[in-house]
Amino acid sequence: MRRILILGGTAEARQLAARLAQRGDLAATLSLAGRTANPAVQPVPVRIGGFGGVDGLAEYLAAERIDILIDATHPYAAVMATNAARAAAVAGVRLVALRRPPWTPVAGDRWIEVADVQAAVAALGEAPRRVFLALGRKELAPFAAAPQHHYLVRSVDPVEPPLAVPNATYVTGRGPFTRSGDHALLSAHRIEIVVAKNSGGSATYSKIAAARALGLTVVLLARPPLPAVTAVTTIAEVEAFIDHAAPRAERDV
Repeated sequence: MRRILILGGTAEARQLAARLAQRGDLAATLSLAGRTANPAVQPVPVRIGGFGGVDGLAEYLAAERIDILIDATHPYAAVMATNAARAAAVAGVRLVALRRPPWTPVAGDRWIEVADVQAAVAALGEAPRRVFLALGRKELAPFAAAPQHHYLVRSVDPVEPPLAVPNATYVTGRGPFTRSGDHALLSAHRIEIVVAKNSGGSATYSKIAAARALGLTVVLLARPPLPAVTAVTTIAEVEAFIDHAAPRAERDV
């Protein structure tokens, strides 16, 4: 029975875990960073917490006799993706990345693509605006430099401490979201501009579609560069990779 470690935190990681859990020839473990207070129930055993960088992950891969490492982390988790690539090379473990394709603009989209959060803050301009922030909690602090805006912040868990601005409203929620729900949310709060990551996939695309329907500008953070490893875009392709990869015992001979 081959041992699989999935670096997760995405909907695709959970879907992949559910698929692999049905197979009798694999023993899969899902690793979560532990940033979400109440993670969704997972279909395979879960490991929560960091590994301690490249060396820690390489040691874990060796100690647990992992045959295949699957990087199914978020497209913006560049540090983890880089650590995974280096640790797999050190431990001699096969690696495949399940990477979600980015969204691409369609007719009616009004996108401003920026390099980072600081550039997103600058893109809001000096005049006060009503802004929907659909970012991770760790990326919110730079917006305190633009306190003239009124912010609507959506996150999985409550934002603690709150953003250091005079006008901010907080909502919590876990995708997938609906287009009608996000249309209603943006309308109710009279949002003028949306700030988001180009996460790809369908779970959070509703805010993009809602912004298009309302004629709003969307400021999108560019994706970070990721390591050049074997990468696929579908769960079926991950399974094909697993089926064609030699077991660790054969590779160690």
